[in-house]
Amino acid sequence: MAPVHSSLPDISMTQLQYLVAVQESPTWASAAAALGVSQSALSQGLAELQRRLGIELFSWNGRRRVPASSTEEVTEHARRILALTSDLSGWSDRIRAGSAGKLRVGMIDAAAVDHFGETLRSFREDRPQLDLHVTVGPSSQLLQGLTSGDLDLSICVSPQDSNFSSVPLLEEDLYVYAPPGARPSGPQEWGPWVTFPTGSLTRDLIGEALRSTGSTFSVVAESNQPEVLSEMVLIGMGWTVLPRIQAERPPASLTPVQKTPLLKRALVAATRDSNLVNPAASELVSALLQQTTRTGDSKRT
Repeated sequence: MAPVHSSLPDISMTQLQYLVAVQESPTWASAAAALGVSQSALSQGLAELQRRLGIELFSWNGRRRVPASSTEEVTEHARRILALTSDLSGWSDRIRAGSAGKLRVGMIDAAAVDHFGETLRSFREDRPQLDLHVTVGPSSQLLQGLTSGDLDLSICVSPQDSNFSSVPLLEEDLYVYAPPGARPSGPQEWGPWVTFPTGSLTRDLIGEALRSTGSTFSVVAESNQPEVLSEMVLIGMGWTVLPRIQAERPPASLTPVQKTPLLKRALVAATRDSNLVNPAASELVSALLQQTTRTGDSKRT
């Protein structure tokens, strides 16, 4: 960062506005009226500007004040400074409103593709000045991104870690799917399993739910991609547990073993600290909540 120059004059935006106003108005009285100040305040402000710049801006010609030879050049500088300041003010307003700046979002695949893809697209289109970057990955990876500061917001499976602040978005029903031709009589005969890798929050939920039914959670293949798990079921590699929206769409089009779900998983919008949330992240969470309310995704099966 460059050091601040010690000889910079201590001038205010108001003084620069006064200078531009008198240069663009036919009289000082009309300039004061346009600014909404008294002529005395206008005169005092410009006198102080002259003192702080160390150059004469106006002189008296009889009863009229006339600009000095350097005044127009100073006025041009003032116009540029005021314009840049206005740009900065507008930019900061957009930052606070969540329509500018940078937003780094992590999403699990189901959130990015199946639940919130359209909302994400609209959010980006409505905020052309916002640098929105989306990372798709498993919940554990996204939570690590929050911890490291690489992500501002993660749409993921509800974390157990109290270090995160989260807003509930929706619940997904997860069903059991078997290879073609499997005819088990009960959960004790389910498996073996193809599922998410070790460390996956969803895998932990699945394992706990299966063990509660008396099923053995013996894993023979792993993948972070639901499409791959579905294909493994089709070729007879093993059983799986997935959200219906992922397992039953083409080309796999799996059929659940039971009509009732094995478990539910909650998807949340997670941040590191609720008091330090990027304004754009808050805006996106609001948009996602509006979608779940509008479409009933909070009860999606």
